[in-house]
Amino acid sequence: MLPSADQNEILKRRTFAIISHPDAGKTTLTEKLLLYGGAIHVAGAVKSNKIRKTATSDWMEIEKQRGISVATSVMGFDYADHHINILDTPGHQDFAEDTFRTLTAVDSAIVVIDSAKGVEAQTRRLMEVCRMRKTPVMVFMNKMDREGKDPFDLMDEAEKELGIHCTPVTWANGQGLKFESVFALNNRPSELSPKLQEDLEMIDGVYPEFYKEAYLRGDLAPVFFGSAYKTIGVQELLDFLVENAPSPLPVTAEERTVEPMEDKFTAFCFKIHANMDPNHRSCIAFFKICSGKFLRNTYYYHVRKDQQMRFAAPTCFMAQKKETVDEAFAGDVVGLPDTGNFKIGDTLTAGEHLHFKGLPSFSPEMFKYIDNADPMKQKQLDKGINQLMDEGVAQLFVSQLNGRKIIGTVGQLQFEVIQYRLEHEYQAKCKWQPLQMYKACWIESNDDAELDMFKKRKAQYMATDKEGRDVFMADSAYVLSMAQQDYKHITFHFTSEF
Repeated sequence: MLPSADQNEILKRRTFAIISHPDAGKTTLTEKLLLYGGAIHVAGAVKSNKIRKTATSDWMEIEKQRGISVATSVMGFDYADHHINILDTPGHQDFAEDTFRTLTAVDSAIVVIDSAKGVEAQTRRLMEVCRMRKTPVMVFMNKMDREGKDPFDLMDEAEKELGIHCTPVTWANGQGLKFESVFALNNRPSELSPKLQEDLEMIDGVYPEFYKEAYLRGDLAPVFFGSAYKTIGVQELLDFLVENAPSPLPVTAEERTVEPMEDKFTAFCFKIHANMDPNHRSCIAFFKICSGKFLRNTYYYHVRKDQQMRFAAPTCFMAQKKETVDEAFAGDVVGLPDTGNFKIGDTLTAGEHLHFKGLPSFSPEMFKYIDNADPMKQKQLDKGINQLMDEGVAQLFVSQLNGRKIIGTVGQLQFEVIQYRLEHEYQAKCKWQPLQMYKACWIESNDDAELDMFKKRKAQYMATDKEGRDVFMADSAYVLSMAQQDYKHITFHFTSEF
């Protein structure tokens, strides 16, 4: 076990994601949490592209232009003798895969709901991942300063749509133009309006008291009301999180369960960000530390590559501002400079062979050929494509029929982001060509003869992914169905993790 001083550091960690549907106010809430932590001194405005100060967590140029988040930001700060690690995720559904992987790296989550719109589609999808992983969740009912749904209707909707029991921890004093403040239900004002008195009687009769064990099991969500924009209800949320959210939890590897207090260091890569510094074309691999203590300039074992590596410049982040760190503990996220050594899902240990699972690449839903629009910049284009594909938000396939490169994504916005980033970060221009494709499937078989026959007969549909694995690219549901029927000894995988 670790020395008691190091164990105490781990117990201080609170690592959580903020998730929501686009435009629910997630990034604004992140900003205000950072303000309370003293990490920033002026909150940015994410609603207006005309305002010069943009949100700290939305730092990529395209995010500033569009006013949306398209990449997970990692931010750390100290508050109330605890170390807080916030992972602010993209809300847009086209970048859900980035968010899904981020949820493997946190110990709890805050779900932000727009009180005027209620629970929206992307929130439901992300909550399914939280329930599957039994991640403890808190709910922040945002934008109470606007006219919106009745608080009780919001509570009922959250229970029904998110599939989790809810209990209010704070309550709003008014709504819309009458919204003034929130108060903790365990510390009620002595004088209440008739409306608030009626609300409290109903709360006492309908909702259970907060039960920490049920929250930690993922069965009960404490609910908070407020306005991130007006900084009302945010401190109550942060104080409650520090007091009740879990410190780093055990992580299940293929071989065994890893406990955070173990003295041996382990970590896994859940995100790679290309071009963090456009001047140096640097990539950063984000590692969630699962156990022990990380030390700078210490050799660690890269399991997939079967080699020892050490890191002279590990970093922690405040959005894109990074600082070199000498040590980090279980629960922390460290950024390691990456020159092509890492892939999402990679494991670093003190020497043990461990493999952390649960970070798949999903089968894309949209496909396009990518062509070079400037023959003088082929090298820049190739480098840009390779680095951006390593981030895991899109996938590269090479057709075995014609050798052309195919990009697969889960949404149209990703194509726009890739094109923008290639031009502005790598000075390379691309053009897209349409490609009618239904599904990309990774294939494998114990029957080599059948696999060879399949690849020959389906040559026009075959491609390889970035790792050189065989991929069957069916152009219709019928073609895929017939292939599955005709080749019983071939397994068709719809994620890259198998």
